[in-house]
Amino acid sequence: MRALVKFLLSAMGINLGGLRIKYKSKDETFLEKDLVSKEPFGQFDAWFKEAVSKKEILEPNVMCLATATRNGCPSARYMLCKEYGKEGFKFFTNYGSSKAQDMEENPYVAATFYWVVLNRSVRIEGYVEKLSEEESTKYFQERPIPNQISAASSCQSTPIESRDVLRERESILEKEYLVPGKKVPKPYFWGGYIIRPTSVEFWQGQTNRLHDRIRFRRLHEGEVADGKLLHQGEDGWVYERLSP
Repeated sequence: MRALVKFLLSAMGINLGGLRIKYKSKDETFLEKDLVSKEPFGQFDAWFKEAVSKKEILEPNVMCLATATRNGCPSARYMLCKEYGKEGFKFFTNYGSSKAQDMEENPYVAATFYWVVLNRSVRIEGYVEKLSEEESTKYFQERPIPNQISAASSCQSTPIESRDVLRERESILEKEYLVPGKKVPKPYFWGGYIIRPTSVEFWQGQTNRLHDRIRFRRLHEGEVADGKLLHQGEDGWVYERLSP
């Protein structure tokens, strides 16, 4: 009977418990003294530039963006972060997409960067705001023309009969705009957002699973940085080490 139960359980799925990934020759710890900045954006900049320097990381600006409806139903997808700085993290999308509808109902989001080669992750929590029409238009005009045409061709997240429908729309726009000196106008349904973080966590993985986690966040009402569990940072940020 025990053998039968074991067989039935194994038949239900693939056991990944023994899967192990070798990240690098040895673990790299991430201690408080290793912080290059006492606020999250400077620290992110240091880690991001290191990710960019690794030729194995093809798109270091890929992030997983998680949104939720007003009722709390979550969804996640991969996006390209197009700019970051002390204001926040910017990305662009179709305003009619499911993610945009979520953000219209519920502006609170989370985003995660993961660079497997470095065994590092950055987790961001905060809220989104739409970028101005001027900024969205400026970025749209900087995109390659085929990308502009693709954005204008798609009613993102809506059902479609076949890929041929997309190709037909694309072909019509190519005939109109693949002409020297002619610009593709930014679609009214396309533009940018900025994530304004309330929390940014830097995660350095360890092969023994005693990972290093340092989180920057804003002080809660009545809270004081004691210099032991909670440390005073810069620009209104505090930081703390989290258990793995």
